[in-house]
Amino acid sequence: MFAERTGYIVWFSDWKAARGLDKYGTLHYLSRKMQYAVMYMNADVAEETVRNLQRLSFVRKIERSYRNEIKTEYEKNVPDKTRFYGL
Repeated sequence: MFAERTGYIVWFSDWKAARGLDKYGTLHYLSRKMQYAVMYMNADVAEETVRNLQRLSFVRKIERSYRNEIKTEYEKNVPDKTRFYGL
């Protein structure tokens, strides 16, 4: 149904050139002050796309985002203490 997506943080040196990163994937955020971009792309073509991004002269470094690997399902193992704090 939905393609598996992966996120990358791209550190750049030229703000105007970095606005053209949307050709390589979905550009989620651009930071002008810290000079990085957050972008998402399909996981099946991500490796090839990263190689193409590294060839660009304004790209300094590319880091993979580990957001999809973080556990987001939590368990509640502590007892409910709301009855002790009643009025």
